[in-house]
Amino acid sequence: MPRSYVESLSHFGFFLLPGFSMIAFSNAIEPLRAANLRSGLHLYRWSLLSVDGGFVAASNSLSLKTSTLDSTDVPDIVFVCGGTAIQRTTPLNALPFLRKLATTRCVLGSLCTGTHALVKAGLLDGYACTIHWAYLSALKEQHPSVRFLNDLFVIDRDRVTCSGGIAPIRMMLNLIQTRAGAAVARAISEQFILYETRVVTEQQQVPYDASYGSAHQPLVKAIRLMEANAEEPLSVADLARSMSLSSRQLQRIFKQCVSMTPARYYLTLRLRRARELLGQTNMPVMQIALACGFRSSSHFCSSYRDLFGLPPFSERRKSQLGSTSPTGFIR
Repeated sequence: MPRSYVESLSHFGFFLLPGFSMIAFSNAIEPLRAANLRSGLHLYRWSLLSVDGGFVAASNSLSLKTSTLDSTDVPDIVFVCGGTAIQRTTPLNALPFLRKLATTRCVLGSLCTGTHALVKAGLLDGYACTIHWAYLSALKEQHPSVRFLNDLFVIDRDRVTCSGGIAPIRMMLNLIQTRAGAAVARAISEQFILYETRVVTEQQQVPYDASYGSAHQPLVKAIRLMEANAEEPLSVADLARSMSLSSRQLQRIFKQCVSMTPARYYLTLRLRRARELLGQTNMPVMQIALACGFRSSSHFCSSYRDLFGLPPFSERRKSQLGSTSPTGFIR
């Protein structure tokens, strides 16, 4: 997005889907309020939107009052706000609403899992984007025309997507700094007791980063390689070689840090990805097996049963029973 266009963003819209993440929403809207306060200017205003108006409940059960879109006062940018049950809480009428919005000069964005709605509406084809890491694998498998990144937030032309949690603060500080200057962004950071701002290229910190930290970077690097090569698994020797280690050194690192061999960890990682795909997508079971590096259905089924206590077909049935979408919602 050109700098001049970012500088013109003043009216922010937040399109709230049922069960939206309150933490992601709050972390997006509060920096705008703080920017007005710290600059002494009315730099930003915001609107809460839904298709039909009225109250929309967040994931913590608090409800916020929304309005329908005023065609005479369309926001400069609208963020779709999603939550943990995004596959079954996106109303069907939200998709045509978003497609119509895309025909205006409005920039479209998303917070947390709101990216899911933009993808389902076909509004991220050919774009780079991000979503909360827990939903990344499933959407990537289903939508090859979209370029999914693991970044905290991604700005690609007229699309601005954010991974959720506290990442919206970083994204908003980036936008505010462009319009209001570094001094205002720094003052907001200090007010929020946030003493560093991340750049757009920084990646989401997935759980093993938080668990193992910088003291175990070889382990983290090995796991990242495993994740990047889930469909075509590398051998332990190839993993070690790509890290300039011997196989014995890699074995020792995994034994010390996670009490299992690299091969066992790799298998568990792929099976957990398969479980995500079984629960979050409608992909055929054999296609999921292939996407997770299994060439034999019997090997996949037996490995899955050994780890989770039931075969993948039973997992799929259990998932479908527990997450049937109400009438009028997409999945």
